[in-house]
Formats: sequence, C-alpha cells, structure tokens
Amino acid sequence: MARLRKITYAIYAWIIFCICSLSAVFFCLLIPGLHNRQKSVTICARAIFTLTRVRVSVRGLHKIPSSSCIIVANHASYLDGILLKAYLPARFSYVIKEEMQRVPIASFLLKRVGSKFVERFNPSGSARDMRHLLKVAKKGESLAFFPEGTFTLEPGLQKFRAGAFAAAISAGAPTIPLVISGTRQILPANTLLPRYGHLRIDILDPIDQSDLSYSNARDLANLARSKILHLLEEPDLLNKT
Repeated sequence: MARLRKITYAIYAWIIFCICSLSAVFFCLLIPGLHNRQKSVTICARAIFTLTRVRVSVRGLHKIPSSSCIIVANHASYLDGILLKAYLPARFSYVIKEEMQRVPIASFLLKRVGSKFVERFNPSGSARDMRHLLKVAKKGESLAFFPEGTFTLEPGLQKFRAGAFAAAISAGAPTIPLVISGTRQILPANTLLPRYGHLRIDILDPIDQSDLSYSNARDLANLARSKILHLLEEPDLLNKT
C-alpha cells in the first residue's frame, strides 16, 4: 500500500506539472512583454508546488536587491530551476545548458522568459556565450546560475565554474549565494517519480565589490562556494577522503 501511494502521488504530481507547464506555454504565446511573461510563468511554477502540497520555506528574500545582481545556487535536481523560478523575483533570467535548446517545448518556454543558453563542451561556443553573458550583465540584467553546471546522484557540492562570477565582476553587481535543500530527496537524478517532501531556499548575504576576500572570478567563486557549503547539509566533493 505504501508503494501504491507513492506511485499514485508521483502520477498526480506529473499531471499537475504537465497542466502548469502547458498553461505557461499558453501564456507565453499570448502575453506581450518579457516582464509580463516572466510573471505569468512564475505563477505557473509556484502552482506546481502549491497543488502538489510540497512545503517550501524561503529565508532571506529581503537580501535580494531591486537592482541588478547575480544569484548562484547549488544544483541537485531537475526541480531546482523550477523552484527558483517559482519563488525568486520574476525578473531573473536563468542561465541554462545549451542542450536544453534541443528540447522543443522547453526551449520555446525558456526563450520566451529570457533564459540564456551556455555551451559547456565546445571551447569556441563557450567563449561566445560567455561574451554574451558579460554583455547582458553589464546592461543591468539580473541572472541566476547553477555554477556546478550539472548535478549527480551522489550528494555533495562540486567545483564551481567561474563564468557567473566573471559576469558579476564585469557588471559591478553583487553576487548572492543561495542554498537549495530538499530537491535531491524529492526528485533524485536516478528517477522520474517525484516524492512528497519539504523544500527550503536560504538566500545568503550579498558579496559586493567592496569585499576584500576576492580579487578575481576564481577567488569569488571559491568564496561563494564556501558560504553555500557552510549551510548546505551535503559533503564537499572537492575534499573527499
């Protein structure tokens, strides 16, 4: 009976996800203006968690400035991007791996809400995409990154890529570390069957240009990573014994 309840919940969660996703696509087709589309998709994303009765706690939302900033978060599940879209201010554009452009409906939806795509494996493509990110960051766009670049079944924090931090330094924008907890338990990398659970978002203090703890993008990446690791209840995969 316990297994049947889990399967029933997973099917229900997928039905809710499909309904909310199709609603988001419908809104993106009809609604003019990027900001209006971003707000409508935020409502659809939050509805997924509300209707599936997943409890979400958000701490430190007041630490996000109204001006341009760069958010960097740990990455543990496909749920992470949906979660941040649901509970962060709608204005944020998300930096996503280039492979998502080959997923037809998802690609359309992501483009319509201003997402940026980044090539991870081709050096010339990566350099081109990085130049574009630096340009939009300088123009004052607020961006959200998962600097690990991917996630694995094994719990723990991986090495951070430096792109997000180069964008923050180039734009003179504060970097805001953010900790996601619980998504790995609700939707692990080895299953498509979501589970019921509790999620938490912890928004940490911004790191701005006056912070003397870093002098370049790599130093800033290490500083932000250490702050996330301090609160994240997962091991440091760079210091495995």
